[in-house]
Amino acid sequence: MSPPLSGHWQPIPHFPNVYYGSNCVSNNLLSCLPTSTSKAIIITGNSLATRTPLVQQLQTLLTPTHHAATISTITQHNPSNTLDDALTTILSLHATDPTIDTLISLGGGSPIDSAKILALRFHQHHSPESSSPYTTIPLKPLKLTHLSIPTTLSAAETTPGGGFTTSNGTKQSLMSPHMSINTIFYDPDYAKHTPLHLWLTTGIRALDHTIEAIYHPTASEIPWKVLALWAVKELFECLPLAKESHPDNDSVTMRLMLAAFASSGLKGARVTGGGLGLGMGLSHSLGYALGSPYGIPHGVTSCVTLGKVVGRQVARLCEAVGGVRTGDEEVDAGIVGERVEGLVEGLGLRVGSLMELGVGNGEVEVIAKRALRGVGEGVLFERVRELVEEMF
Repeated sequence: MSPPLSGHWQPIPHFPNVYYGSNCVSNNLLSCLPTSTSKAIIITGNSLATRTPLVQQLQTLLTPTHHAATISTITQHNPSNTLDDALTTILSLHATDPTIDTLISLGGGSPIDSAKILALRFHQHHSPESSSPYTTIPLKPLKLTHLSIPTTLSAAETTPGGGFTTSNGTKQSLMSPHMSINTIFYDPDYAKHTPLHLWLTTGIRALDHTIEAIYHPTASEIPWKVLALWAVKELFECLPLAKESHPDNDSVTMRLMLAAFASSGLKGARVTGGGLGLGMGLSHSLGYALGSPYGIPHGVTSCVTLGKVVGRQVARLCEAVGGVRTGDEEVDAGIVGERVEGLVEGLGLRVGSLMELGVGNGEVEVIAKRALRGVGEGVLFERVRELVEEMF
């Protein structure tokens, strides 16, 4: 028998405001700027800047009064040198115009994480600790307001953390209250130019968040697990609909955006340790082990890892994904894993093996060790190594 429920949900500091619905950006963005004279720097990627009208649309909304610059050099997995260059640009612009006090991230996980990291580094650069030890004037730390307009379902906007890729190709994660986003805008009009494959794979990434929440040892029942179970159902129902109707069905787009938010937005500040001591859980850890080193988008890594990981760990989700619980946890877990892999295949996202993604089978132990943060022996390592072998 399961023990009585108990727990604690602690909101993330500076929890963001959330606007959602068509035209929510045009109706509310300007009122969310810190002051009437604020200027913003748009943080985005080259594809959105050159292949869609979104950046121009946003610049027009801001007008020259509120638009300071656009940095469109952000790329997948956030290489550290790209962030260094962007920070240099921001510091230079702010030095000549202190009314520049806002970052607007536009895009998926990479631009959003980049803006969070840049906000943190801007704060660190202007903190009292970084000032001259000889100054006698107390300095007030400067911070940038961060407004986010997601165009994928990665849910990067929901947490005060983010990652970048170091020069040796490994992913480095940061988390700080100074990386918190002030306001999120879920506007289906801004998702209309997102390619279908990217939209669906990031939807599987959101599903990864929801499922790993259910068996996370420190996740609270209320509100995260309850919302995660709701989000599982929404994602299973709406992703197939999106495959047939994206980007023309605003209702489905909006439901998916809110499901992505629910997948991670109410996580809280006490989620530590993961199912195997790995942060979120093994699927996420394997995703980080595969993503940056091999140049694989995290939505795609979730398509590869989630079903196999879940098949070994989850029973509670059986009914949420449309299965019938048998009472045998191992059997139920297998049903969930099969349903997840069935969803991935039904969406046309199935990857036959990691070899098809350019990963050599000689990398099995490297991936397992990286996923376990350096642990390269023992029972746990052997279990993860066997799981990685199944992906080839």
